[in-house]
Amino acid sequence: MSAPITVLRDTHPLPVLDACKWEKLEGDPHTVNLNAYTSEDGSKIMGTWICTPGKWYVEYVKWEYCDFREGYCIITPEGREPIHLRAGDIFVIEPGMKGTWEVVETVRKYFVFA
Repeated sequence: MSAPITVLRDTHPLPVLDACKWEKLEGDPHTVNLNAYTSEDGSKIMGTWICTPGKWYVEYVKWEYCDFREGYCIITPEGREPIHLRAGDIFVIEPGMKGTWEVVETVRKYFVFA
């Protein structure tokens, strides 16, 4: 069994470069994932995500909680208005969301996938 509480600042994750599997639409975005926690069955992940400017088409199959720490991006769900997100914004993306992620200024966010 894993520890009952995992504190991000107490972890020392190894960076995973360009693990993003989304379809690139514009630019040459690069990502760094710092996965600080993964549940035993792999269904839940917590960590930090950093991304340089660019645009992807995305299809979410899992729920994601995001806490933007730096940067600026625009998420546009299919058939909806763009959502502008900046440092300090906290939001949730539901499974089934399809659309685009456009990183305008390098983003650093904390995330939880479940």
